[in-house]
Amino acid sequence: MEQGISSSRKTSGIGTIPRASEPSTHLQGPGQGVRTRVLLILAMAVITLGSTLVSLLVIRRPMRNLIVQNLTSDLLHSLATFESMQAQRITALDRENALLADLPSLKALMTTSDERTIADGGVEFWKVSGNDLFALADRDGNVKAAYVEGVPADSAFRADLRQFLSARNASYLVSARGLYGCSVHPLYFGARSDDTLLGYVMSGFAVDRSAVEALSRATQVEAVFLSGDRILANSLAPADKAGKMQASASIPAGDAGTFPMAFGGERYLAVSHDLSTKATAPLKLVEFESLEPEERAVRKIDSLVLLAGLLALLLGAVLMAVLSRSVTLPLEQLAYGVRAFANGDSAHILPYRGTREVRELSAAFARMRREIIRVNQALLESERLATIGRMASSVSHDLRHYLAAIYANSEFLASDRLPAADRQEVLAEIRSAVNGTTEMLESLLMFSRTGTALHRTKQSVAVLAERALHLVRNHPDAARVKLTLEPGDPLAIEVYVDVNQVERAIYNLLLNGCQAPRRQGVDARVSVSILVREEEVFIDVSDNGEGVPSCIRSTLFDPFVSEGKHKGSGLGLTLTQSIATENGGSVTLVRSLPGETVFRFCIDRGNKGLNSPAGNRAQVGKR
Repeated sequence: MEQGISSSRKTSGIGTIPRASEPSTHLQGPGQGVRTRVLLILAMAVITLGSTLVSLLVIRRPMRNLIVQNLTSDLLHSLATFESMQAQRITALDRENALLADLPSLKALMTTSDERTIADGGVEFWKVSGNDLFALADRDGNVKAAYVEGVPADSAFRADLRQFLSARNASYLVSARGLYGCSVHPLYFGARSDDTLLGYVMSGFAVDRSAVEALSRATQVEAVFLSGDRILANSLAPADKAGKMQASASIPAGDAGTFPMAFGGERYLAVSHDLSTKATAPLKLVEFESLEPEERAVRKIDSLVLLAGLLALLLGAVLMAVLSRSVTLPLEQLAYGVRAFANGDSAHILPYRGTREVRELSAAFARMRREIIRVNQALLESERLATIGRMASSVSHDLRHYLAAIYANSEFLASDRLPAADRQEVLAEIRSAVNGTTEMLESLLMFSRTGTALHRTKQSVAVLAERALHLVRNHPDAARVKLTLEPGDPLAIEVYVDVNQVERAIYNLLLNGCQAPRRQGVDARVSVSILVREEEVFIDVSDNGEGVPSCIRSTLFDPFVSEGKHKGSGLGLTLTQSIATENGGSVTLVRSLPGETVFRFCIDRGNKGLNSPAGNRAQVGKR
């Protein structure tokens, strides 16, 4: 009923838009999807973070390579500096030894060949030299006197000195006492050209911690002298010595380029120089520099890059939020306008600010909205005219039928020769025509008054059905129809409805069944049954007609639809549907087959109609 009645009501307002269920439902879901503003901010955040990470990767690798190159250059330069310093010190020793070898007193001492005399007399020459190591040896290489670190040398150290004398081009003495840089000069009797060799003068300096520290200060790197796994001298703190001894195993053999080395939880870049060819035992100088300061610098730069990235992200997010708001706010306002228009509000103000694209879109939608309103108004006007035409056609046909009967029978009444019995029959026909006209006019009036205030009272459903049956029995179309009431469930149930309207609705369903076309020879039957459920009362009206034509089932409850019937204006089911809806119920076609058609009038026992009209249930077909 609501489908026919409400559509007619909506046509009364010019410019209103009938609501289409599916598009409206689709437009009323603004919570779905992601907002454009969020996507823009996320995209900016991803780009900023990605750029920051790429910058870190791009910066870190060249920086590390540059650090390694600089440290390698420093280490190689330190090796060259060490070679230069050692060469200068050895050269100085050579000059000192040459001067000592030319002293007549030293030559006279060596001619005695007495070891004790030479040992006692050599002390003065050692003090004059001022070196850490001083020794005198005869022509056969036997050490006659040796002094080291303020005390006479023992036999083991003398043996090391003899080994050093026998080595050629040696500059370093490796002994149990430590490492020494030494110089040897021959001692001749008279001129060297006489080739009268008296012995050798040997002097040297200790390569100890102080000397290595001096080397480190000059080259700005750490240094360690190793003989195998033994540390001879180093510039490290004593606590690091054990670590260096364990790290010595990872030092490559021979001269090698730079290589990494780690110990004590710290990473180093190292370079080694093999001095074994210039020493009395395997000797290696390892210089290394810690990577920790450079790592700290890299980490600091990384932190600065990350901080710059985070600041860019924060500022970019704020800026993007502001900019995106200026872009998306008009879009949101336009979306609100679209939803408002879908809900029937054609006066919603559309955005006129924003970007050029948003303004063009808003203007296009405004033009589309105006065009839809114009077309809708034309459709509504066309629908009004069509409804009026259908009503005029239906009403004029029935009125002509009734008026023709009244006019013809009135002429018969005007004749004086009409017998009394025939006069009564003619009067009955005129009365029937007048009653039909009155009923049609009442239906039209009720159709125009639907939706007005209702007068609800409590009434028994059985009483309403009985009244409707009594009214139908007095209708000429029910003259040869068998009308029955099938109680079914207990009939004491009462409902709170507008009694007159519901009685008229049941009456319309019964009359609709009485007017249904039937096959020849079939006795017309119309029955009413009442079913009571927990929250609803069903009033089923069934007939044995030929059923509802399939061509009108989709427009069954529209006004002035009466396909297949010989009588009626087509307002009966329309009024029934409207009455059911306004009283919180519904009317549906349960089934329609040849020989059985059932309409169900449903009344809600919970009185939902007191607050708001209930929606229609599934409605199909009409006769």
